[in-house]
Amino acid sequence: MKQIIDGFLNYLIIDKKYSNNTKLAYENELKKFLEYFKNKNISDINKKDIENFISTQNNLENKTIAHLITTLRSFYKYLELEGIIKENPMIGISLPKIKKTLPNVLSKEEIDLLLDVDLKDKYSYRNKAMLELMYSSGLRISELINLKMFDLNLNQNAIRIMGKGSKERIVPIGDYATKYLEIYIEEYRSLFLKKPNDYLFLSNWGDKMTRQAFFKIIKKLAEEKGIKTDFSPHTLRHSFATHMLENGADLRSLQELLGHSDISTTQIYTHVSNNILKENYDNFHPHN
Repeated sequence: MKQIIDGFLNYLIIDKKYSNNTKLAYENELKKFLEYFKNKNISDINKKDIENFISTQNNLENKTIAHLITTLRSFYKYLELEGIIKENPMIGISLPKIKKTLPNVLSKEEIDLLLDVDLKDKYSYRNKAMLELMYSSGLRISELINLKMFDLNLNQNAIRIMGKGSKERIVPIGDYATKYLEIYIEEYRSLFLKKPNDYLFLSNWGDKMTRQAFFKIIKKLAEEKGIKTDFSPHTLRHSFATHMLENGADLRSLQELLGHSDISTTQIYTHVSNNILKENYDNFHPHN
């Protein structure tokens, strides 16, 4: 079965063009599957067997179980395509209900505080450029740190993004982001270089900036500014989307900017925006 799983993982990268991170997530799920069914042939595993396997994961959150089921669905579709199985035992196995939680967003005042970086050295100019770009364009952190020099078109105030599933999109960026990108590139990026490197944002060691390092940077800045809102790696992306809607952006345009394949994913920001409008109403309406 291990060879079959390895073939599936190669299929994800080569045919489906999934990212290496997605492939690793699928691989971790299938390791559990392989361990559970190590004494059984893949063609002998039936729906009841899989339900029993899923039930052994009852210590996990529904979101994690849903990801496991999604992985198994993809795996069994591959087995059908390859003619390894004749009947798909995943048919009829449904996803658990997942409670939708609204993402935390920063207020416009908190964003202004976070972006007010004390510019004094190569690190602060790099951090300023990263923050301005992320808030200006709503990039995922993975998209931000994987940007390369040739992805920029600062004359047109635009960048080329390779998003999930290797989907390419062109995203406009604001004048502030363009200004600080130009300063960083012209005056400070070379100070991080240890050897030839095409990545736009570099670490203190001259390598590509990591998501963990960038998250530490924004957490530290938030603490210094007294920002109390809980942070996640995507807080700036969530804030960008919510503020765009509050200022009149339409949902379809926002979907394109964020690189969402399904507009239902984008619609969560309408709920966030509505909550903020309700809070403002409660706080400021004279007859409330």
